[in-house]
Amino acid sequence: MNKRILHVVTNVAHYDDPSHPTGLWLSELTHAWHVFEEHGFEQTIVSPKGGLSPLEPRSLKFPNYDKTAKAWRADPARMSLLENTARPDQITSTDFDAIYFTGGHGVMYDFLDSEGLQQITREIFERGGVVSSVCHGYCGLLNTKLSDGSYLVAGRKMTGFTWREEVLACVNKLVPYNAEEEVKNRGAHYQSAKLPFVSYTVVDGNLVTGQNPGSAKDTASKVVTVLSRP
Repeated sequence: MNKRILHVVTNVAHYDDPSHPTGLWLSELTHAWHVFEEHGFEQTIVSPKGGLSPLEPRSLKFPNYDKTAKAWRADPARMSLLENTARPDQITSTDFDAIYFTGGHGVMYDFLDSEGLQQITREIFERGGVVSSVCHGYCGLLNTKLSDGSYLVAGRKMTGFTWREEVLACVNKLVPYNAEEEVKNRGAHYQSAKLPFVSYTVVDGNLVTGQNPGSAKDTASKVVTVLSRP
């Protein structure tokens, strides 16, 4: 049977200040989708509220707007997937082998406290499925607890968008919290590349995380590797 991947995307279109738009960082979805598609995996998209997932404008500009992102936007069927995402209560966790949290700053708002997503993530993780995230996607793991009440990330090696990268992206005064600091506060063994914006991934058992948009392809490839273990 083909492996099944659940992609998680945001519903949030702007920061607290409505004059600053945000949303899904498109290539973080398209790079991973392409990798999983090449392996014949079945793929589904969910969001905290279901329905439309807006696109981060900065992800649609050079150098972030690559051929996979352009091809997705040019395909009405693919764009429809982002206009009609599922709600968590429409998802059965046992239908999926892995969950993959995409990024974009919108996720900082609606991934954090989605009880539906937390339940799906916990159930996939506890039965040995893969939990993965790229860039800000790890905000979806910050408040996720296991059945014993401990944080999923506690004591585990992982990565995600760094505070240094927030500063370099000139959004450190717009974001609602410091995700790097918050994940450390939950007991994660946070790691990052020495240089900002280079591809960097961390695998700890069935937890697979990537640091930034440039890490999406490698993150997905490592998910495939973990899923391929006997």
